[in-house]
Amino acid sequence: MALNLDQIRAAAQRVAASHGLDVVDVEYRGGKPRALCVYIEKNAEQRARLAAETGNAANGIAAEQLSGVTHDDCTAFSRDFGTLLDVEDLVPGAEYTLEVSSPGLDRKLHTLADFQRFAGSLVKLQTYEPVAGNRHWQGRLTQVGDQAVMLDLSALKQKGKSRKAAAKANQENPDRGIEIGIANIEKANLIPEF
Repeated sequence: MALNLDQIRAAAQRVAASHGLDVVDVEYRGGKPRALCVYIEKNAEQRARLAAETGNAANGIAAEQLSGVTHDDCTAFSRDFGTLLDVEDLVPGAEYTLEVSSPGLDRKLHTLADFQRFAGSLVKLQTYEPVAGNRHWQGRLTQVGDQAVMLDLSALKQKGKSRKAAAKANQENPDRGIEIGIANIEKANLIPEF
């Protein structure tokens, strides 16, 4: 029986929903030891409640952008989801570790909804195809459309090849932004701000 991540993700989401949580990501690391990593956060309703309780911003970060996950959330989810994994035999073989945590401050951005939720945040991303001669970009996510995002490159000091590409992008677009198609984004992460 092969590992089916879609089936595992669906099962994880069922368990998460019963706890007022959402599954952000599921990763499987093979080899020795094998690990199934599940990243969870409070669902939108719970995040809105937290935002109202905390007064909307903590250290300049909007509360609705935080995952809101506690150690108790991870423990309860891990216990229930681990049982489900074993009963339904979703991870074949006896030896694996289930790791459950929040997505972290440098969380991955996967979907259009992720980009929309974190508009205004610092991000680093890598593209499939070069944009203005570069595949690696860092900046503030200023605009999110259905097809593309806009990064403000002046928000961070660019390094190496990115500096030259940023200078080229700045000549082409004097408002110091670069437009990157969402379909061209290979991976994207938040950059923590303190």
